[in-house]
Amino acid sequence: MSEQEKIGRLKKLATLIRYYILACTTEAGSGHPTSSLSATELMTALFFAGFFRYDPGQPEHPNNDRLIFSKGHASPLFYALWTAAGRLPEEELIKTYRKFGSPLEGHPTVSFPYTEAATGSLGQGLSIGLGMALNAKYLDRLPYLTFVLLGDSEMAEGSQWEAIQLAAHYELDNLIAILDVNRLGQRGETMYGRDCQAYEQRVSSFGWETILVDGHSFEEILPAYQQAALVSGKPVMIIAKTIKGKGVSFVEDKNGWHGKALKPEEFNRALKELEPIDKSVRGTITKPHDQKPLEPAPQKAKPVSYPPDQPVATRKAYGNALARIGPEFPRIVSLDGEVSNSTMAEIFQEAFPGRFFEMYIAEQNMVGMGLGLARRGKIPFVSTFAAFFSRAYDQIRMSTYSDPNLKFVGSHAGVSIGEDGPSQMGLEDLAMFRAVLDSVVLYPCDAVSTEKLVEAMAGHRGVAYLRTTRMATPILYGPQEEFMIGGSKVLKESGNDAATVIAAGVTVFEALKAYEALQKEGVNLRVIDLYSIKPVDLAALQIAARETKALITVEDHYPEGGLGEAVSSALAATRTPVHSLAVRRKPKSGKPGELLDYEGISAGAIIRKVKELS
Repeated sequence: MSEQEKIGRLKKLATLIRYYILACTTEAGSGHPTSSLSATELMTALFFAGFFRYDPGQPEHPNNDRLIFSKGHASPLFYALWTAAGRLPEEELIKTYRKFGSPLEGHPTVSFPYTEAATGSLGQGLSIGLGMALNAKYLDRLPYLTFVLLGDSEMAEGSQWEAIQLAAHYELDNLIAILDVNRLGQRGETMYGRDCQAYEQRVSSFGWETILVDGHSFEEILPAYQQAALVSGKPVMIIAKTIKGKGVSFVEDKNGWHGKALKPEEFNRALKELEPIDKSVRGTITKPHDQKPLEPAPQKAKPVSYPPDQPVATRKAYGNALARIGPEFPRIVSLDGEVSNSTMAEIFQEAFPGRFFEMYIAEQNMVGMGLGLARRGKIPFVSTFAAFFSRAYDQIRMSTYSDPNLKFVGSHAGVSIGEDGPSQMGLEDLAMFRAVLDSVVLYPCDAVSTEKLVEAMAGHRGVAYLRTTRMATPILYGPQEEFMIGGSKVLKESGNDAATVIAAGVTVFEALKAYEALQKEGVNLRVIDLYSIKPVDLAALQIAARETKALITVEDHYPEGGLGEAVSSALAATRTPVHSLAVRRKPKSGKPGELLDYEGISAGAIIRKVKELS
């Protein structure tokens, strides 16, 4: 086939794809047709001119190229591409797009088998693609490429520039971004309009190769993809000047059409402009290399071992645990936000340097990269101070729509970190992660329980969060003790307990101090280590509610969304009152003990509460 014949076929496919975009959005009565029309030539050339290597019969083939629509609102284009490839029936696209129960959702999710990761919250796709490219280059050592379609509006997001910096740092020449510069955002012109040189200057200054093209000219797009595939040592961004609504004259480059479908009469008018439409034409996607990653054989982890008389910080136990189970879980990788000597992820880095990646202080990108790695079969443990995950909460909550196997570890939790003060104190993290759909939230109190719960996290598929403590705490459990997700430990109990104190992390030791002091006064106290905050051990809580007159929760966290609310919610149907001791005053710098007293979550505060209820 000559070059002109090839381009002629691509033009036919682009016209057909435009028809699908307009037909499905008009039928749905909603969607983003104009945002899809602007990138039609860019994606048609990528899919059907031999650059994108993918086996549609095996979406999970390890060497398929990866395509992420960071501008997820262009989902009509994404689905239309697969229809033109013969993998999605035309009738299904047109009749079910955006309908309840259809995998063809308004923004792509993994319900559709060709979606790499759920997108739609702008500024996230490049980070996800970065994780996939990192996996190919440094872990699986596979030649697949990762393509990311970006919108110009989302280039205002700081997360984009976090990703752009790190992609250059890791020299990811297998990452190709395609920037659709169509000038118009949701409410008007974007920051730089159609000034492609503004993007080119900025992106190239970060160490990327940049290629400027007319995004509607196959004669320019095809050589750009050829050039991008040959670049070595740096990522590539193809910056394409496009027209929003291209192909439909009465919406082209006009404001006010973002997120609006054509009405039936407008659709019929648009079809006349597109004609002739060849519905018989189909595109062919080039198959990938049949190369697969080497899978190291798992080796049994060594047992947990700590001297019983030497306190250990649970953050250090986390690092020890990750390094200990590394051989048993060869897919574990560690990402850390430049605090690995505080989170103690550095212990894993020392044991497995090829499986540790420094993310620097760029938490949004770190979480996005973790998702990209998870979607390529890895088990990422993403660590930073608990407080700093709040910066990346949008990425965390969005990750759930990609069904990932993704783990988060937050250190320096609570006022017990001491002198560093409130800016470093994670006091909202339990609430954040409890609110994530189907998440697991764990808060161990000693080194042994931490080690066992890290291992449980690694074996659990899904999103899980582990909260660790800065200061050293005593070894409470023996090495044979078992810890399961959804469990708890009853540490003290009798037949006539005045109340049950439910604690986790550092407050477990405050509860035990209160127990000892009250014992001397002849008052019995039940003490529960509720190390699994979500799911909670409902059975143990119900027994305590039946057998004691009151429940007292004690937590180094704000009351909203934390341990106390988890217990109260679980026991909503019981009559036993639940009293909450939590961080209720604005924290300040000080010694850990001073701060626990100040916030009313120390042993003294527990004793006072028990006596008040007696």
